[in-house]
Amino acid sequence: MSPKLPVVSGEDLIRVLRKFGYEIVRQKGSHVRLRNESQPTRLPVTVTLHEEIARGTLRSILGDASITVEELLAAL
Repeated sequence: MSPKLPVVSGEDLIRVLRKFGYEIVRQKGSHVRLRNESQPTRLPVTVTLHEEIARGTLRSILGDASITVEELLAAL
């Protein structure tokens, strides 16, 4: 059984994604686009700068970034 998804803010999620090699490409309003140039299997993701990222949105971002919940928890 996988661990429960944590509640994270957009800023926290961006901090974690940067640990996995993602870099900010652009920002428009509260939407920040990140890309990982070194690992092309990790898709570009968009993170909203909200206090809490919705669980479905977080799960989708983690799937696109090929990051498991365990890896997210370890990087927080």
